[in-house]
Amino acid sequence: MNSIEEIYYEAKSDKWFKRFAIFCRVALALSFIPAGLVKIMGERFAEGLPHNNPLGHYFDALQLTGYYYTFIGIAQVITAILLLIPRTSLLGALMYFPIIVNICVLTYAMRFAGTRINTMMLLASLFLLIWNYDRLKYILPFKQPKPDPPVLLKKPLGMRLRIFFFGGSAALLAFIIIGTSYLYEIGPGNAEDECRSQCASGKNPAACEAFCNCIYKEGRPLDSCLAAYDKAKNIHKADTK
Repeated sequence: MNSIEEIYYEAKSDKWFKRFAIFCRVALALSFIPAGLVKIMGERFAEGLPHNNPLGHYFDALQLTGYYYTFIGIAQVITAILLLIPRTSLLGALMYFPIIVNICVLTYAMRFAGTRINTMMLLASLFLLIWNYDRLKYILPFKQPKPDPPVLLKKPLGMRLRIFFFGGSAALLAFIIIGTSYLYEIGPGNAEDECRSQCASGKNPAACEAFCNCIYKEGRPLDSCLAAYDKAKNIHKADTK
């Protein structure tokens, strides 16, 4: 057994890591149940999101896909139930991961303000897969270790491992929260007033206002409005020279 696997089995035997794994399972399951039920009932997901928001366009179109929309909701509810049951939690984690990867990429592509939460959900899902490494390792394209983990001979890492993991997790979450604040120069926000609130503190208020008008008044696609925003910035720069 290599040193990485020793650390892994040390974490698997620690009560704090076990509680954190349970927390991740429950939190991820609770995030999918209401989202899935909304789709099963045929209602629009994220009802408070304006129709002219770039992601609002997507949700409107998705709702019109008929039984495919219902299928997504059923898949989310089943995944949540599997996560909550200890015996089927691995299957739930395997189903959850590709779904949340798709959602995360979508929200980043649409510059959605909720990308931080989705990123945290993705990391929690990845943690559950790593947590179940002892069951997943047999399907990985690596040299197969012995089925039974050997007895740990070294002194347990104990508190140091907890501090390293949970401290690193806190630092990573802080990086996500702060980093995503500076990821884009401009974004549509979750509503028109949120979009316009960034204009006053921006370098190009007029271009920003034009961008928000493009999104919420004209209902044009995000890429088109970003192109108009860049054009307005260039005109402003030319006028100031």
